[in-house]
Amino acid sequence: MILHSQIIGTGKPFVILHGFLGMGDNWKTLANQFAEDGYEVHLVDQRNHGRSFHDEAFSYELMAQDLLEYANHHELRDFILLGHSMGGKTAMEFSVAHPERVQKLLVADISPKPYPSHHQDILKALSSLDFSEISSRGEADKVLATYIPDLGTRQFLLKNLYWKEKGKLALRINLPILYEKVEAVGRALSSGTVYNGPVLFLKGESSGYIEPLDELLIHKHFPKATIETVAKAGHWLHAENPTEFYQIVTKFL
Repeated sequence: MILHSQIIGTGKPFVILHGFLGMGDNWKTLANQFAEDGYEVHLVDQRNHGRSFHDEAFSYELMAQDLLEYANHHELRDFILLGHSMGGKTAMEFSVAHPERVQKLLVADISPKPYPSHHQDILKALSSLDFSEISSRGEADKVLATYIPDLGTRQFLLKNLYWKEKGKLALRINLPILYEKVEAVGRALSSGTVYNGPVLFLKGESSGYIEPLDELLIHKHFPKATIETVAKAGHWLHAENPTEFYQIVTKFL
């Protein structure tokens, strides 16, 4: 099965991978800007996310294989690859496995190290949505608010809602499998793997996902990596400061 995507623009292929519980559509505003600069932007939904297929298996090796099949299907011989958070881990995994396919790699606010599982509250909140009783986005937001006080996080999660049929809401994500396999999201990049092409790591100034000590590990896997900080931004740096994010990325490209 081939991953679902939106393809915007024409030119040099530029593939973007979203983070955990996200979808390609989260990147549409920036994708339009990159398309204006002469790129064919592929906003890909990873397995168990967005409009892509649901599967009981979930790992970075599998998601890298999904991307290879996607690239082959769309005849992308080599391309620019950008991944955020979970998507950044997939992008790293793909790059070390298939370096000849990646012209340049960009990783947004994640490092190759392992991360402890920290999505349980969000997954619990999503699991509490009872769509036999909830019939509007507003009602869903009220339920999520009892678990998640931050409006921005709730709005991000609510993008997963869709009308399955008339009057019946559902989630696009494969929530049971993502709940079961959440530990896999924090897994480290395999030791000893290297990608020697040009790499840009972007970190949010107030994020904490990439710490100073991580820079040694980054350069071990990615000898040509540069690390840039996006000011006034946390983990969702591309949404919190899109202007600076765009400027740093285009300068690297």
